[in-house]
Amino acid sequence: MSKKRPHDRHHRGDEARQQPVAENAPGVVQPAGAYALLADYESRSLEHDPGVPEQIEAPGLWRAIGFRVGEHDFVSGIDEISEILMSPPPVTSIPSTRPWLLGVANVRGNLIAVVDLKQFLFEQRTHVTGRARVLVVKQSGGNVGLLVDELLGQRNLTDADRVDAEGEADARLARFVTENVTTGPVRLGRFSMQELTRTPEFQHAAL
Repeated sequence: MSKKRPHDRHHRGDEARQQPVAENAPGVVQPAGAYALLADYESRSLEHDPGVPEQIEAPGLWRAIGFRVGEHDFVSGIDEISEILMSPPPVTSIPSTRPWLLGVANVRGNLIAVVDLKQFLFEQRTHVTGRARVLVVKQSGGNVGLLVDELLGQRNLTDADRVDAEGEADARLARFVTENVTTGPVRLGRFSMQELTRTPEFQHAAL
């Protein structure tokens, strides 16, 4: 009978360690404690299907930014607002212009006209508080900043939300508000920034 050499035992041991072991094989110790929780979380995350883009983007979904002007809540398309200034910048007034044109402001080296939207729409001066924001909107000839009372954040409207949409009865808003949508207790006027910046009165601020 030949004797087993020590290096043979080590070699066979290496081969045994390299063999895959079935997870539920007899004698296999399953993960326990914190490790078991981590393994469970990993398993469930791999099984979770976040959905394809068509499922995430519902048909007819319209993404908008909500804002308040006086007692009116409006929404405008995200693509119509290029930037939101979280605090009104210092402005330099321009002589012989309409009261609603507050002046021009330097925003990171770019001059923009700043308009009091409430004064333009309702002839009421905006009382600037900590909630006031400036919505920067593109127009021909440069950007313009619209001072509003408050930012309401992102709003998403679907075709189903707009089924019972109503027109705008206020003549001061009818040119800019294409429809009014009620979601829960909130009535939102769909405000067109493009119509605003195209309006002759808005384009000619000089007295």
